[in-house]
Amino acid sequence: MAARSLPTVLVVDDEPHSTMAMSMALEDDFAVLTAANAAEAWALMEEHWVQVIVSDQRMPGKTGIELLTEVRDRWPETVRMIVTGYTDTSDMIDAINAAGIYQFITKPWHPDQLLMAVRNAARLFELSREHERMTLEMRYLGTTASEKLEDRRRVLQEGLGFDRVLRGPNSALNPVIALARQFASFDVPVLLTGEPGTGKADLARAMHYGSLRADRPFHEINCAGLPDGPLAAELFGVKRGVSTGQQARVGLLQKADRGTLFLNGIDTLSPEMQIALLRILTEGAFQPVGGHETLTATPRVIAGSHRDLREAVAQGRFRTDLFFTLSVTELALPPLRGRPGDIALLAERFVQDAASEHGKPAGGLSTAALEFLEGYDWPGNLPELKNEVTRMLILAQDMTLGPELISRHILQAAPHEAGADRMADVGTLDGTLKDRVEMMEMRILRETLTRLTWNKSRAAAELGLSRVGLRAKLDRYGIEPHATQKED
Repeated sequence: MAARSLPTVLVVDDEPHSTMAMSMALEDDFAVLTAANAAEAWALMEEHWVQVIVSDQRMPGKTGIELLTEVRDRWPETVRMIVTGYTDTSDMIDAINAAGIYQFITKPWHPDQLLMAVRNAARLFELSREHERMTLEMRYLGTTASEKLEDRRRVLQEGLGFDRVLRGPNSALNPVIALARQFASFDVPVLLTGEPGTGKADLARAMHYGSLRADRPFHEINCAGLPDGPLAAELFGVKRGVSTGQQARVGLLQKADRGTLFLNGIDTLSPEMQIALLRILTEGAFQPVGGHETLTATPRVIAGSHRDLREAVAQGRFRTDLFFTLSVTELALPPLRGRPGDIALLAERFVQDAASEHGKPAGGLSTAALEFLEGYDWPGNLPELKNEVTRMLILAQDMTLGPELISRHILQAAPHEAGADRMADVGTLDGTLKDRVEMMEMRILRETLTRLTWNKSRAAAELGLSRVGLRAKLDRYGIEPHATQKED
């Protein structure tokens, strides 16, 4: 093992016997360099790494204070000490101010006194270097942590942010997304309104991951249908021993602290829960179920409502102060029937997700199938579309999912005004009884032929018609197969 190198001390004195005496007192603990004047000392400082410099005050040429002042400017980390036979107060003050002297040693000095003073000076040098190293490390670690945090936030924003909300270039959802982006980075409550299944939870999650809280937890709960007891336990947590068999539980408010909590279905909250929610929003305070202590948490609250809260406020079913506290900004999500241009994109995404989840490969939906899906008004919104596409995938025998797999009620439904049905102009069910019967007959014919992949023999048999009779009805109503479908 290599011997540990001794710290270096530079002794500066114009009297050789003083220089020799100090060297002898220090040589066991230090590597000692000696100089007779400031010029020699400067040359040695440039050649060696000196931890401590001990200089006599009275020397020819530059004084000790003048030398140590220059040393401080060039090598500020070197600890500076001065030996003097004078105790003039003004000299001491000048030395402290000008040269940053660590310690005075007065003549005559004792070897033990000198050794202890220089040891302390060397220790001060090491502590100063250690402090500098730790400061640099903390600065580096702080920068690294900030960079890692920013990288994680960027990854979360890219993977779970607004880009995950699938929509077309002309989607009715685009203005809503633009507003949501603006409000995402501000710590204010947001109220999301829209029919069930319009994607309020997805938008709330995108706002969370598009905010400065992206590295903190996101939690959600649907308040609709939950009695006050279970809902309070979920939100506020439960204190141990509330009832027999009841386990202590941390509530979502604590779990989402400094993160985001999405409360969907707040239009169903009871008056008591509305008061509790108002206290959370205004004070950040709540009490666990069965507890008496008041806890605090600072989640960002995003609320979702399936109904118009203004109407509920007017009817006295929802607190006015809570409504205005929540609705710093209100974003209304359009129903799926108001986004006909997005249906094909969403359906294809759902097909691929379902294929991956169930391990059944699929090549997508046929053009004819997409036309039927786009023509339906989807009262159940996104969940209904997802379930329909999943059902089609399960029933499919080919890679491409055709219209024959679509449920009967969708095939027979009247195309929605905003839909994109290009198969036939069936109009509406207005008019005389004859007109209405003919409209229904037309839909049933089209649904049956589509479901049976335009096998006229099977369709005629199912409908109780001859092939000639079926052909006559198809000609009468102008019903023809889609370009991607073949007649038998």
